[in-house]
Amino acid sequence: MNLVAPPLADCTRAFSADLRCLNPVISRDLAPISKPSKSASPGGLGTFRSTFTSCVLSLVALGGWSAGPVCGGENWPQFRGPHANGQTAAQGLPVTFGEAENLRWKIPVHGKAWSSPVVWDQQIWMSTATKDGKELGAVCIDAESAKIHFDEVVFNIDKPLFCQPMNPYATPTPVIEKGRLYLHFGTYGSACLDTTNAKTLWTHQEFSCDHFRGPASSPILVDDLLVLTFDGIDVQFIAALDKLTGKTVWKRDRKIVYDTEDHDYFKAYSTPALISVQGHQQLVSPSAGATIAYEPKTGEEIWRVRSGGMNASALPLFGNGLVYATSAAGGYQLFAVHPDGRGDVTESHVAWQFAKNVPTRSSQILLGERLFMISDAGVISCVDAKSGLSIWQKRLGGPFSASPLFAEGRIYFFGEDGDVPVIAAADTFQLLATNQLGDGFMASPAVYNNSLILRSRSHLYRIEKKP
Repeated sequence: MNLVAPPLADCTRAFSADLRCLNPVISRDLAPISKPSKSASPGGLGTFRSTFTSCVLSLVALGGWSAGPVCGGENWPQFRGPHANGQTAAQGLPVTFGEAENLRWKIPVHGKAWSSPVVWDQQIWMSTATKDGKELGAVCIDAESAKIHFDEVVFNIDKPLFCQPMNPYATPTPVIEKGRLYLHFGTYGSACLDTTNAKTLWTHQEFSCDHFRGPASSPILVDDLLVLTFDGIDVQFIAALDKLTGKTVWKRDRKIVYDTEDHDYFKAYSTPALISVQGHQQLVSPSAGATIAYEPKTGEEIWRVRSGGMNASALPLFGNGLVYATSAAGGYQLFAVHPDGRGDVTESHVAWQFAKNVPTRSSQILLGERLFMISDAGVISCVDAKSGLSIWQKRLGGPFSASPLFAEGRIYFFGEDGDVPVIAAADTFQLLATNQLGDGFMASPAVYNNSLILRSRSHLYRIEKKP
């Protein structure tokens, strides 16, 4: 198939240059405003810290490193980065690496959690949890020295709900801004921490939801609102908290009509995307059975597509005048929709659908008129983003759950078995490297200056070219 499109190498070079001109997430200084609720652990360290402190003795420190120049210079404040699209303006990220190559440092991470790292200035924060889900908290690591700044339990849970091995109790990625970290553990609660001392500023535990397989939807910030997603087998809704106080501002039920009585088909794990359409903001939020756009300030519904499916988890993308979303298992799978409609736009605004080797967990990369993705089983696809036609597909083998990263014309994929293939973002398949690292990746990557920050099942890595 010969599709007419600008050479992708030219597109990615131009896009990287544009990214470097964008401002990172802007926030103002925030002062502590309230005391933690009684439901929060009183700054308790408990077994979290004692376990982590004993593990950190095995820190791997490699000689011959220096801080190096800052390339990119953006913070990585949320799931999939500063622009929520898995792309970075950082330059000089290594193409090849491993346990003995381009490894700046490596430290063990206690507990079991798939939340991705977030970075602000020199702090790396991650949610974490004990395997049984009874202690939920956060760890902060210095990006330069790999020392632990803070290791805090935020919630103690007496009777956690069932959580399958595939998805632990701390999968949602936190969101960070200057002075504040916002944690979310689904039905178990949300919290705000002061990043200067790790003190809990507020907690919120008013929402209840049976995730059935554990929580996974990440929070996002929209101005002064912290937006949360709950898509369980019992209830499905999206809500916004006042980020200063933790008080509920609005809550909207999904009101989805399902074509089954099996409540397993009601659940989803997606994170909403904030887009701007004709000067107006929209929150685009996939769920089981439908993808819905909301007005961020009020939660009023703008439009919906009855996209079907279940377990939707990919973060939507926006470009070419289209929203790109997935329905995961079943339904439309990957589809594009014009976001300028009102009400039910299923029959009027869906531009195309694509259903071959679409991932059910990881998100896509959108580069101009090309979409790149990797399926759960390890099939990489390049799709024409305007027409929905396949450009190429290549089977590498899997499994894959983490979302990919784009940098300098390259796309990095992170496998559950520790495989990290790197390809050229091009109209033909070009494998640049196949790396192997650690015990596998469920969390998606972050970037700090000119380094990759990677969380495996058991360790945190800083990958950087050795001078």
